[in-house]
Amino acid sequence: MGTRPTSLLKKLGAVLAGSLVGVWAGWWAPRPWSNALHLDRDHAQRNRNGSRLSGGTQRLEPDTTGRAPSVEPEPPPPEPAIPELVYPGLVSPLLSERNEALLGEMADVLGLDQDQRARVGKIFRGSRWLGQGNPIVTQHPMSRAECRAVRAKSAPLPAGDLRCRAPSMVSIYDPTRGETAADARVCIDQFEFPNIPCEYPVVWVRASEAAQLCRAVGKRICDAHEWEGACAGALRKVEEEYPFGQRRMMMEYLHNKEREIVWAYGATPDQARCPTMSKKSARCDIPGWASCGSNTYPAGAFPQCRSAFGVFDQHGNVAEHMNLPLEPDELASRHGLGETEMKGAWFIFSSYRAHPDDCRWRAPMWHATRVGDPNSHRSYHLGFRCCRDLPENEGGAAGTGPR
Repeated sequence: MGTRPTSLLKKLGAVLAGSLVGVWAGWWAPRPWSNALHLDRDHAQRNRNGSRLSGGTQRLEPDTTGRAPSVEPEPPPPEPAIPELVYPGLVSPLLSERNEALLGEMADVLGLDQDQRARVGKIFRGSRWLGQGNPIVTQHPMSRAECRAVRAKSAPLPAGDLRCRAPSMVSIYDPTRGETAADARVCIDQFEFPNIPCEYPVVWVRASEAAQLCRAVGKRICDAHEWEGACAGALRKVEEEYPFGQRRMMMEYLHNKEREIVWAYGATPDQARCPTMSKKSARCDIPGWASCGSNTYPAGAFPQCRSAFGVFDQHGNVAEHMNLPLEPDELASRHGLGETEMKGAWFIFSSYRAHPDDCRWRAPMWHATRVGDPNSHRSYHLGFRCCRDLPENEGGAAGTGPR
């Protein structure tokens, strides 16, 4: 009997210590939207011992038998009603439904044939996130109808070049050397993919998927200098744009050091001209499918945000995947692929200018991989656009080579 109070105190101390550990673990356990694996592990742990990682305090029953107090865990919190927020790895039925509608629109507006539609659909269905953003958390600041109204009230907007043999594409060349559209050897999309005016850009796309989607619609991913020339109004020659033979960081340094600083709309930056006034989602501290909405504008909703060639939204809306060749045979215009390069600004740049966004600036090695890497980077604010080579008899003189 003399040792019973001491034993009881020891047991009670152990229980209280376990309670404090449970509270601490519950406080630091990831929230449901951050990682479903942790959530599932916590439920399994509760099922095994009924007391650990409960996410709350524990109640002590009164001791009426002389035994150690029993511990009753609080019931687990109810599951959120939206499974996409808890299990971000699952395919969202709503996203799939919207992707199918987008695929139908692409077939109608862009004239995709059955084979092209099937190839695009296969790429979309092969990704759990690819689309126009997580429909649960995305909040677009402008509707498609509002975009159409803005464009209808504006002055006549640049039309596509029929020689590109695809809707909403324009030819690009170098007027500073006396070239005209007749000398062009390449075309570029006027709008971010899917290249439909007043449609939202496709995001959460890997560079490898971007290259595949361009091929699926009869185009290719653009080389970095083609995007830059389309923005700056002058497409320069390959040998002027890439100091081949250097390591990538040195190539970027040499290019940026002497680059022309210009924006698509002129020599002075003006964020109000472009789709840069949207906001990040409130919980978007770390990029994630469940927490970051793709709060984009419809493509072409800012008629003044265009280059001299008629290419829209190269500042704002989404950043864009491009191909950066480290050797001449890695040019996409020569049927090769190099490393990933992200071009342009995105939709919050009026309040947060994360990096320079002039036309010819090249980013450092952010998330750099080979373009064809199946694990290449993707994000809620990252899309792409495509290019297409003109046949020699429809562009410049034969044998002039890629630009």
